[in-house]
Amino acid sequence: MTRVRGLAPAARAGLVLLALLLAVALVGPLLAGDAAERLTDAGQQGASWAHPLGTDRLGRDVLARTIVAARLTLLMAAAATAIAAVGGILLGTTLSLLRPRAQAVGARFVDLLVAYPAILVAITVTAILAPSAKSATVGIGLAFVATFARLTHTLARSVAGRDHVAVARLLGLSSWHVLRRHVLPNVAEPLLVLTSVAFSAAVVALSALSFLGLGVQPPSYDWGTMLTDGLASLYTNPIQAVGPALGIVLTGVTAGLIGDGLASILDPRQAGRARRPVIVSAPPAVSAPPAVAGPPAFADPPTASVAAASANGAPPTAGLSVSGLSVTRADGVPLVSGVDFAVAPGEIVGLVGESGSGKSLTAMAVARLLGAGVGASADVLRLGELDLLAADTDARLATRVGVVFQDPSSSFNPALRVGTQATEVVRVHGGLGRGEARDAAVAAFGAVRISEPERRMRQYPHELSGGMRQRAMIAAALLPGPELLIADEPTTALDVTVQADVLDLLCEANRERGTAILFISHDLAVVAQLCHRVLVMYAGRIVEELPAELLRSGAVSHPYTRALLGATPRIELGAERRPPRGLPGRPPQPEQRPDGCAFAARCALATERCRETAPELELERAGEGRRVACHEARPVAVGETSG
Repeated sequence: MTRVRGLAPAARAGLVLLALLLAVALVGPLLAGDAAERLTDAGQQGASWAHPLGTDRLGRDVLARTIVAARLTLLMAAAATAIAAVGGILLGTTLSLLRPRAQAVGARFVDLLVAYPAILVAITVTAILAPSAKSATVGIGLAFVATFARLTHTLARSVAGRDHVAVARLLGLSSWHVLRRHVLPNVAEPLLVLTSVAFSAAVVALSALSFLGLGVQPPSYDWGTMLTDGLASLYTNPIQAVGPALGIVLTGVTAGLIGDGLASILDPRQAGRARRPVIVSAPPAVSAPPAVAGPPAFADPPTASVAAASANGAPPTAGLSVSGLSVTRADGVPLVSGVDFAVAPGEIVGLVGESGSGKSLTAMAVARLLGAGVGASADVLRLGELDLLAADTDARLATRVGVVFQDPSSSFNPALRVGTQATEVVRVHGGLGRGEARDAAVAAFGAVRISEPERRMRQYPHELSGGMRQRAMIAAALLPGPELLIADEPTTALDVTVQADVLDLLCEANRERGTAILFISHDLAVVAQLCHRVLVMYAGRIVEELPAELLRSGAVSHPYTRALLGATPRIELGAERRPPRGLPGRPPQPEQRPDGCAFAARCALATERCRETAPELELERAGEGRRVACHEARPVAVGETSG
């Protein structure tokens, strides 16, 4: 009831008109009695008190016949619209499940069908099946299927790339389940509008078929056949055409208004505005941002020997082990090549680099969340004893790997309540009932300092602030107790105060739960203070791996890492004032990467050897835990000369 009161006046008018049309269709024939069929001598009369819309050539009352014809006209239009909507949505979703090449071919075929005039399709089908009301209904329905299919396919493809769909895939849900629960609810609004437009168009098209003699056949009649009779007497009795014409126009207007009204009712954002919720953000953390606060305090951080073992290529006893990871496009162009690293239990490893360096692709390959048209291969890809390259790991991966995405506004499905999404993993794969899952989620929401957790779980994502959405995403990711948490630039879209709070939550999860974290960021200052070890990526390869304390001191070896540090402003108290230095040029595109070092074109130390031979990622100095891929590597603190 609240949502109905919140409708726009035009949508309310549509509801009133719909109620009027339904009443006419349901009880109109009873009220009209035999006036619609009774033959009289008063043929072709104009408007009068006895016959407000005149009579036809056989003396039958036009108003009564218009009322009686409403039922058959609306039923035929509704049936044709249902055929088009069901068939088109099924076809569009089926296309979305196909492989990229088959999907492209199917989409072009649908475009071809859309380009063919719908009325010609309907005429062809009706002529094949023989003119009748059923043939006309089927013909119009089939004619509109392609329109629904194209819109469904286009919308499904746009929604399929959002983060909440990637999360659903991480849960191990089937493609049909993802489409039904996470894609179709988010495309319902435009499909509803199209349905209302199709219903209106179906009324007009059915009337056109009846006008051509291919629709309703005597003695039955609809508004189309009545309009045909009225137009035949247009010059002698023009009012005879007013009744059916008015019915067609009124139905079209009603369909348009109802489409907008249904869209507003089913759109949770409209419902939120109607209820005018008060969004209460969690109080900001009192701790300063990690970029300026110094190293966080970790409980039982990995020892230097663990980091050194990882740097030597030896996988940890448990945790994440990656060796020879490559990510390739469908056309064979490598995006990420030969990536080796490990994340020990209880360790935070940072992954930094420019946009396009392959950070997120590497993380998504680990989580098995790469998009269509991209494939991954590796010599070793394990999480503890679980082989991530095996085909049957999705269900187990759902509870052992958590993902926090960059944009909190797209991390959740906007059509589902926050609590429903936060508890999905533990309900689907954790064996918890709804009540148990809800209690666990309430506790998790409270642990990440979300105020009024029970209320927040009943709200839609848009009703939460950006920081609260990100905290809810962290709570949902940690709820099943994952061994590894992948945080893909989780603070990029947040203000500085909320960033500090989110980073503090990640530190707390690592410190209290022992959760290993792969933290992706552009911010070297944050990575240096938050992480135990740091991986630096450039053009799809790791070019340097080093302990975070070396990064904090500026004692880095690779020229690219030095350039990144040189471009980072220093804001610590007492730090030497120096303007940040930009790095000229851009990383090469994947298809333009050279055989030699990809950074050579931007490096002041590059030699002919660098341009001809790509350096391997090798241990630089035993015991230091540093690996570097550079022929001219030398540990030089930022601010010192490199020559």
